[in-house]
Amino acid sequence: MSYPVFDLHCDTADRIAWSTVDARFRTLADLDRFDPNGNGEEAGDDLAQGPGHLTLERMGEVPWAQCFACFIYDEFPPEESARFYQQVMDHLNEQLARNADTIATARRAADIRAALEGTGRVAIKTIENARLFAADPSLVGTLADAGVLMASLSWNAQGPLASGHDVEDAGITPLGADVIRRMEEARMILDVSHLNDTCFDDVARLTTRPFVASHSNSRAVCGHLRNLTDAQFIEIRDRGGLVGLNYCPDFLRDDASTHDPTTDDLCRHIEHWLDLGGEDVIALGSDFDGTDLPACISSAAKMPEVQQAFVHAFGETITRKLCADNALAFFERWGR
Repeated sequence: MSYPVFDLHCDTADRIAWSTVDARFRTLADLDRFDPNGNGEEAGDDLAQGPGHLTLERMGEVPWAQCFACFIYDEFPPEESARFYQQVMDHLNEQLARNADTIATARRAADIRAALEGTGRVAIKTIENARLFAADPSLVGTLADAGVLMASLSWNAQGPLASGHDVEDAGITPLGADVIRRMEEARMILDVSHLNDTCFDDVARLTTRPFVASHSNSRAVCGHLRNLTDAQFIEIRDRGGLVGLNYCPDFLRDDASTHDPTTDDLCRHIEHWLDLGGEDVIALGSDFDGTDLPACISSAAKMPEVQQAFVHAFGETITRKLCADNALAFFERWGR
């Protein structure tokens, strides 16, 4: 038996667009560096099937709501970021239209449940590292109206809005604070994954609405700086937010270079969060097509096996909550 999935983050939109974006972007950043096959030109541009971690074929019969992020590279200036975003999303839109009989598109949070009950699959548009908002903050409202339901402010480096874990002591910039205010007004969900600890504290001070860590694990279980401290998890919990479990090996266990993570490692993070009172907070944030993956969850096709491991460890009720119900309830309550 399989359970519905609501996955808060993947990089599949970039992967399938790499062969279609303007060549000038390849001079700004290495667009092949996250390709699981090692060569973006060979990765294909088809959402339905192909070698990537996440395809419609690999979703199988599992009802599936997927947040498709446009990941914007730290090397892209804000103006270039806006053009890159448009090209990636144009390709994603073309793929969604081509496969409209098997996957719907949610322009509003209220569309997600009905789409899952209809086609059984639904695409949700998000942005990772929304540097384009620095070029024109009014894009927050424009893209929210166009169906972007969630965005993060940085990736790993120092940026025009916020900074990632590569920079320890840089906080949210004045422009970033303005973008946060605009996001709250537009009901675009704020994603704090990749923020450094200083920026996280700034977000907690600046925001009035719950926020999400779409693909971050527990730093108490695995000490990588990309993971959340217990205090950060509790802050998200107390605000009514969400935390999506990331499948990246380096975020699952400290010795991942020599020990491939198993479903037991996934469960260790979940169990720790449950001990922190996170039953209604935990969700999935795979990072499909944005990282290497352990054998236990090497693609979306492995999800039924992973779900059975969750049922064995935590029971059916918690498995349903962490796989989809918590995220669905959050988006319906706080999304646009």
